[in-house]
Formats: sequence, structure tokens, C-alpha cells
Amino acid sequence: MAATGRFPNFELSIRRLLETDENFRDICEELAEAEYALSAVETMPDALRGVRRAEWQELIDRLVCEVEAAIRSDPSAGMRLE
Repeated sequence: MAATGRFPNFELSIRRLLETDENFRDICEELAEAEYALSAVETMPDALRGVRRAEWQELIDRLVCEVEAAIRSDPSAGMRLE
């Protein structure tokens, strides 16, 4: 899963949030889809590759921030993200 790959120390919190928070689930699904799309950018024509790579990376960065914010607000996280 994309979120646990980025925040492995918070796997239990992520799993709990996935079970209880539909919005968090949606964010994680979007993150996984965006990471997949970024991985496929290399198959695009040269003229599109750079632009699409930047677009997907920007979306990924935003979604990672949203995942981090959700983990931070989860009382069961138990420790601060570094």
C-alpha cells in the first residue's frame, strides 16, 4: 500500500484509519493510482513526459501531505512523525 510504504512506522494507524475513515481510504486510493500513473509516464511520448511527470508528482506530494495530516490527527498514532 502506498501510505504504509511512505510511513512504515505508522502501519497500524494507517490500517485503523483505512477501516474507519472513508475519506482517508479515498486519499490512499488516489495516492496509489497517482503513483501508478507516475510509473507509467516513461511510456508516454517525449513531448508529454515531462509535463505529466510534474503533474503526477505534484498530486502525489499533495496526497502524501494529506495522509501525513490524517496520521498526525489520529490519537492512536502514539508518536510524532519525523
